[in-house]
Amino acid sequence: MPTDQPLAESIDNLVYEPVQVTDHGVDLTVSAVYEVAAPGRLDFGGDELTDADLEPVPTELESPHDEFGWWHLDGGQYVIQHNEFLTDLSEPVRLQPRNELLARGGSHPSMQVRDHLPLIPLSVTDGGLKLKENARVSTVVPIGTASRQVE
Repeated sequence: MPTDQPLAESIDNLVYEPVQVTDHGVDLTVSAVYEVAAPGRLDFGGDELTDADLEPVPTELESPHDEFGWWHLDGGQYVIQHNEFLTDLSEPVRLQPRNELLARGGSHPSMQVRDHLPLIPLSVTDGGLKLKENARVSTVVPIGTASRQVE
């Protein structure tokens, strides 16, 4: 159901726009899941700033006919990357987890983003989570509408 969502004009690489773009915001999909293999470093001045070593979590096909695989995530902390990219935002937006992710034991922080989508931490409860490639995990909404219920 296409909607008039101006925010969609500032997001590239949508997987399937008719489903991702709603009246409330734009859903973002997961392209990669990583485990932190070695810690990064963060200091006061930035002279000793180093990235963490990230190892990709492999996907598994659940059926030979599947086009996309699944990440089988145990409870713990991961880092995710989105398929989509922000371009030419006129104002910052709020990135928040989708209710569907929260209801299934996954979560990521809500944050204001201005010019790019960072890698973000994903928390998974002890029971684990199966996450399919390109699953809609996040929503970006204009600032001021972040408290609105996202469906």
